[in-house]
Amino acid sequence: MTLVLDSSLTLAWAFADEYTAASQAVLDRVKREGAVVPTLWRVEVCNVLVMGERRQRTTNEAALAFLTGLGKLPIIEDNAGSWSSLIEARRLARLYRLTVYDAVYLELALRRSLPLATTDAALSKAAKAAGVMAA
Repeated sequence: MTLVLDSSLTLAWAFADEYTAASQAVLDRVKREGAVVPTLWRVEVCNVLVMGERRQRTTNEAALAFLTGLGKLPIIEDNAGSWSSLIEARRLARLYRLTVYDAVYLELALRRSLPLATTDAALSKAAKAAGVMAA
């Protein structure tokens, strides 16, 4: 696995108004080399797709097709997360003024010494401050 993938970057692939050449480059990299995600990633992705449907940014059919496509990518869940990982994520959240949800991605990137792919400005800034490379 070459990078930690967060939900914000993932969802840039789902919504046309969030698509960028950079997000496509990450998708191409994930297709070739794989990615690792925390266990909350799937829940976050599904939640944003439901919210996108409610706001008429996507349809049920498009969301299901997107999820099916995600399931075919070489993305693995990090199951090594433990209470110590969560405690570290909490520390990072407090240090960098992140949500714990976002800090979980930062903790994973730090623990695995991998770059982080995100479109979240606060998480990107925190990752840079923590010495994590951008993907």
